Amino acid sequence: MAVVNYEALGTTDVTTTKTLLHESIPLTGTIVSGTYKESGETETNIKNYTHGMFQTVYDYPFLSSSANHIFDITLGFSKNSALSGSPGGTSRMETKKINMYNQMSQVLLGYTSSTNTIREFELDLTLDQTGSMQEAYFINFSRLLYKDEIKPGTFSMTLLTGSWSNVGSSTGYASASGSAIVITDASASSQGGTTNTLGGDYGVLYRRYGPAGAFVYSGVSQSITPSGVGGASSTTTPTDRGVGLIFYQAGIVVLSTSSFIASAPFQSATILSGTGPTALNVAESFVSATISGSCNALRKRIANISYNNTTEINSTIYFCRVPHNKYNYSANPTYLSSSQIRVKNVASDTPVSYITTVGLYSSYNELMAVAKLSERLKKDPTNEITLRVRLDY
Repeated sequence: MAVVNYEALGTTDVTTTKTLLHESIPLTGTIVSGTYKESGETETNIKNYTHGMFQTVYDYPFLSSSANHIFDITLGFSKNSALSGSPGGTSRMETKKINMYNQMSQVLLGYTSSTNTIREFELDLTLDQTGSMQEAYFINFSRLLYKDEIKPGTFSMTLLTGSWSNVGSSTGYASASGSAIVITDASASSQGGTTNTLGGDYGVLYRRYGPAGAFVYSGVSQSITPSGVGGASSTTTPTDRGVGLIFYQAGIVVLSTSSFIASAPFQSATILSGTGPTALNVAESFVSATISGSCNALRKRIANISYNNTTEINSTIYFCRVPHNKYNYSANPTYLSSSQIRVKNVASDTPVSYITTVGLYSSYNELMAVAKLSERLKKDPTNEITLRVRLDY
């Protein structure tokens, strides 16, 4: 029987590569709110917890084994916010709302270098503690959907306006006759790119306006007068407005309360105003409602969320070189018959073998991986072969 030989791999025989795969993820408002609604306000795909600190959304009734986790939603405000202890007295669940804000900011941003205090979210990319975002909703997407990260520049969220009983009407949007707000990170790269933090790279989410005092929803252009956005009016072109952040690797969206406001902060005529179970504006919701109640108010106005996820495939490529003077014999017991090579008819013929499998071994000659060829390769002393083996992980 032929002796088993091991061919050592040199540094020039190994290289690495990375491949990014993307999928389009559409989340319609009918799944987020309404598809599995039962009597009253009960929705079997929405799970609220006894601790009341966040709400979970599934694509199917959560008691079913077929249900998949889509995202968690919660909210919070900084202890430095004007909502802390006011207006109208202490906020409902104030401690939990502050804790949620601190948890998110600590995990995603960390601490300031000067005072060693938890950073506050900001609508710029410099983290210089200017223009702090002290009240925010947090949407934490499931790893099942965003995989390794959300692809930058692909995120879009459409929020409907109006009262609880008439979502999408023109009456719920301050100083406007429109019925939707589109929030996107499409301008993130042109506004300074992404910045690496504890939570990974992030970009600014912009409230998108169309040309000359109009925005487009469902293909219908509607006139607006966003008096508090860059001083724009119906006769000028509104500018994009930063209303939140998206952390791509963490899969978390931080949505400022300014997303719902056309002019002054906490204006009463905002997206969350209404006459139904949560007849509250943004400020009232953060102060007077429970976390679950405020999550309902936002969730029921989500018309669409879409983004591309990213799956990162890392590969190590091994170039297995078979020299002309090696591997011309087989270690297979059937290669010989009565001490004669089966594939030779004449004793003077050159030896020949057929390569069907490549084995990758450790430094102790332990088999670690096996690669099979799609078809066998003939090997004799007159030729050399280089086999490219790719190991994905």
